[in-house]
Amino acid sequence: MNPGDATAQRIRQILDSQRIVLFMKGSRQRPQCGFSAQVVQILDSLLPDYASVDVLQDAELRQGIKDFSNWPTIPQLFVAGELVGGCDIITEMFQSGELQQALAPAGGAAGG
Repeated sequence: MNPGDATAQRIRQILDSQRIVLFMKGSRQRPQCGFSAQVVQILDSLLPDYASVDVLQDAELRQGIKDFSNWPTIPQLFVAGELVGGCDIITEMFQSGELQQALAPAGGAAGG
């Protein structure tokens, strides 16, 4: 197994263990970039709890999540193992109400 495979496996385990995961720079309490801070502010206004992963603590993970999702920037929000998007997409979805629907518990919203 090469290091990339190990990192991808680690990311998959994180995503499988939590329904909502934010890969970000810094922590929820201390975001280390404006984009991460903006997404945290949005999520904190909607959710009491979600997982966050500080990519600045691990260079392999920082690159690995970009490779895993085929998305070039951080932060990245995943819901039920699927990439929702980064800061711009999350902000647009929040403003339109789509994010609230995407974050609703399974079975809480129509559609799937």
